[in-house]
Amino acid sequence: MVRGKVEMKRIENTTSRQVTFNKRKNGLTKKAYELSVLCDAEVAFIIFSHKGRLFEFTSSNMQKTIARYRARARETTMVDDSTEFEHYMEHLKHQTANMAKKIEILEVSKRKLMGQGLGSCSMDELQDIDSQLQRSLKNIRARKAQLFEDEIERLKARERLLLQENASLREKFGLMPMLLAPAPVPVPAAPPTPPAQAKEIGNYSQSTQSWEVETELFIGLPQMRCS
Repeated sequence: MVRGKVEMKRIENTTSRQVTFNKRKNGLTKKAYELSVLCDAEVAFIIFSHKGRLFEFTSSNMQKTIARYRARARETTMVDDSTEFEHYMEHLKHQTANMAKKIEILEVSKRKLMGQGLGSCSMDELQDIDSQLQRSLKNIRARKAQLFEDEIERLKARERLLLQENASLREKFGLMPMLLAPAPVPVPAAPPTPPAQAKEIGNYSQSTQSWEVETELFIGLPQMRCS
């Protein structure tokens, strides 16, 4: 016959609960004494009743047993802490080794990007490096253009602000608004002189120089004068 599991719960009746407490306490004390004598074990236990009364048993000395327990518990804690610390140190060493390996890979990649140590690179590696440099150059140019645009917009905003301040000051002091200087009016160029007319003007100038009129007045016989 299989016995079912008996469910244990608190005894509600106060008198029955006190009787059961005394019986079980005495039985526990008897078992602890037998264990200490038969097995040469150091046994101790402490019981507080529901009313707060203290009951204790020890096979030697309660204070010595408690001190021994505390020392043992402290040693166990230290051992556990030491084991946990060793595991933590192993984890840190593993992480350090992985980090050093990653740094070495990055250093090699950096030297290759700067054109160093390319002798051992294959064609695929060189093409990959070239692609990386092209992408980097594209990003740098885009960033440079963006900075230029931002600077231009900042200067334009500064110009508008200065113009507004200038107009406000002129209005405050009763001055005329500042006008922009008019653009210079282009002067039409003289039409080119035709070649025939230019030739006639040249001949006329030469003939004028040859037939100069002498206006000097002299008295006497006519003489040949040397020019």
